Amino acid sequence: MPDVTGRPCRTDATPPSPVRFRPPVFLRPAMIQTLLASAALRAWGKNPMLAAARETVLTSAEGVRLLGYMSRQPRPHQRGTVVLMHGWEGSANSTYIRTTGRFLFRRGFDVFRLNFRDHGPSHHLNPGIFYAVLLDEVFDAVRQVAEKEHGRPIFLAGFSLGGNFALRIARKCARAPIPGLRHVFAISPVLDPDKATDRIDANRFILHYFLKKWRRSLNTKQRIFPERYDFSDLINSETIREMTEWLLVRYSAYDSAMAYFNGYNLVNDGLREIPLPTTIVTAEDDPIISVDDFYDLAISDTTRIMVQSHGGHNGFLEGWRMTGWYERVMAETFGSP
Repeated sequence: MPDVTGRPCRTDATPPSPVRFRPPVFLRPAMIQTLLASAALRAWGKNPMLAAARETVLTSAEGVRLLGYMSRQPRPHQRGTVVLMHGWEGSANSTYIRTTGRFLFRRGFDVFRLNFRDHGPSHHLNPGIFYAVLLDEVFDAVRQVAEKEHGRPIFLAGFSLGGNFALRIARKCARAPIPGLRHVFAISPVLDPDKATDRIDANRFILHYFLKKWRRSLNTKQRIFPERYDFSDLINSETIREMTEWLLVRYSAYDSAMAYFNGYNLVNDGLREIPLPTTIVTAEDDPIISVDDFYDLAISDTTRIMVQSHGGHNGFLEGWRMTGWYERVMAETFGSP
């Protein structure tokens, strides 16, 4: 069971981690942590990962195309490749992806940044729209990245909804192992999407942020596929739940948001079958993800949960440089010197 005080659970598969996250006073408020996690100023400065990035499109067995970017080290090495997955309405260029990738790239890892369907500049690649239940196409993309590494270590890290995808990929590996996948890391993962939706709708700042980004994304999809989609009525929606219900009824096989959310819910025993070494980082003050979901979570012996008092959502920023504490945890876990 996880040690919810913030000290990592120890198993043979999970090494010790840096000390408990203790941000300075000016960075402790949850909303400051949450807002700064995506602040562009954190990504300023040179980024050798971006300079080395090469665009690639991965095509799944079902013909779904996902956009990604591979950044390789200038010299051959055996440290491995880290696959990074963003949160809902984020992208491979989200601040927390760029800064985490920069940190890991500077420590010798290759980095692959994956866009989910309809995230980043990828709306044109598929006529169908994004749904969080579409695990197979994301799993297949990670598998393809791993196969191209020919046995070199692969590490998978996801944020928020990307953390949810990462944990579901880890669970699916019990039936369909991904070659070379050594460790899965989830930061602020969504466990109960129904509860998370209510928490977003209850916070006017976070609600405005997601409404604006989702409307922009759907407008882009409609512009590219005008004969297929008409989202004009969504302009009047005032909550994420209302938009979700509207979209599902018209453009999916789901008859309700609850039925849809159950398709990627991970509460209770949702992580019991994970066979891989897995690390989960979350915060008691996360404004989107309820920490209560982690207290009753049944996990495998290879999984550790690190609950911190502070950190907000995708934050865990420490010091005036606003670097991510979880980056050090991640690098140590993956075996960086």
